Amino acid sequence: MKRKERYDIVIEHFQKKIPEAETELLYDNPFQLLVAVILSAQCTDKRVNLTTPSIFQHFPDPASMADTDFDTLFPLIRSISYPNNKTKHLIGMAKMLMADFNGEVPMTVEELIKLPGVGRKTANVITSVIDQQPNMAVDTHVFRVSARLGLTRAAKTPLAAEKQLIKNIPTELVHKAHHWLILHGRYTCLARSPKCTECGLTGLCLFFKKQQSIK
Repeated sequence: MKRKERYDIVIEHFQKKIPEAETELLYDNPFQLLVAVILSAQCTDKRVNLTTPSIFQHFPDPASMADTDFDTLFPLIRSISYPNNKTKHLIGMAKMLMADFNGEVPMTVEELIKLPGVGRKTANVITSVIDQQPNMAVDTHVFRVSARLGLTRAAKTPLAAEKQLIKNIPTELVHKAHHWLILHGRYTCLARSPKCTECGLTGLCLFFKKQQSIK
């Protein structure tokens, strides 16, 4: 099967199955999404969504978060993975937003990655979700699913996978495709026990084909 045909089948499948795919993180504005995405590293969206309401109540904007200290913020995110580092990152991020960006969340990957706690993946999430820019955040789900479906080939790093996906997915669909792959990996194409009987893409799945040949 040619790569274009593979992509066409996958895109058509998700357009029908999850036409309005979007992030499961809860937020009301770009600053809240940035906070949530920083907290979501190595942590579930469900846990983040249980934690952020209290954070947003106490710190509704960059100015209030920039003005707080470690001991005040830390208790609010104690249940999140790596709370020490994330507390420092959030305060540092808010201070930089106030000092360098007039309290506004920038909308370019190059500017976002200057912020504490923000790497390329986080920057891609922010720009694609808020601004629908054609940026692909490759997390563990996207990396796994795209390889199993044969959308990426011999991609050893998230950046390599990102480049292959961006090259082959229509520009106007990249921001949706990010969520398609994440949600598929989160609920169907699980890492250890994929629910292949519930998947409509086994016909082209390299992982499924390999598993069937072993049996």
